[in-house]
Amino acid sequence: MAVTDDAIAAIKKMIVDGDLAPGDRLPREADLAERLGLSRSSLREAVRALALIKVLDVRHGDGTYVTGLDPATLMNALGFVVDFHRDDSVLQFLQVRRILEPAATAMATVAMSTVDIAGLAEHLDTLPPSPRIDELVANDVEFHARIAAGSGNPLLCSLLDSLSSRTQRARMWRGLSQDTAIERTLLEHRAIQRAMAARDPETARSWATVHIAGLEDWLRTKVAGGRPPDPLPAAPGEAG
Repeated sequence: MAVTDDAIAAIKKMIVDGDLAPGDRLPREADLAERLGLSRSSLREAVRALALIKVLDVRHGDGTYVTGLDPATLMNALGFVVDFHRDDSVLQFLQVRRILEPAATAMATVAMSTVDIAGLAEHLDTLPPSPRIDELVANDVEFHARIAAGSGNPLLCSLLDSLSSRTQRARMWRGLSQDTAIERTLLEHRAIQRAMAARDPETARSWATVHIAGLEDWLRTKVAGGRPPDPLPAAPGEAG
């Protein structure tokens, strides 16, 4: 494996240094192996590994190319990893989401058009009065995807998409087992949208933090077998 790792590192260095640009075709296997001082077998394994994570595109009968290296494609590899993590490991991904998503929400509060922010409320209105859990989760994923896109940062948007949509199982589990899950989600979504409509990035950031932390806290208690989270929180700045 160490030899294959060296081969992966060598190809990565060529891309980082600009010797290979997005869309470029790699040299012939024999030529590249000689250039990098590697065996053809280790180079072949490295190419397979990099193709799995969408850095390289192997076109049989044509050659091997560097992909476009766009964030959405590369983040798919992260989503694949998330799918195979246990619930206690998913907590780590939720922690990252809790750090990044409030920042994206604050950015979107400033960057999104008034029409698009109003569209968030209209999207929430599409839910029936008593939504099924799958309807709620689908609405939730779309709500957060629109905000992430509204941040204006494609890399942040792609990363959040992987972290958010790939943790749907935890959201479904929460909705099925926690009595207040639907009420909490709807309240928090509305609060985020109202803060964005008021062009108040810090309040929007606070509500996004409350929203993500609620799922994280609930999952942590389930993994530890502890007490469920407390009832609905007061709005930031409205306690008492």
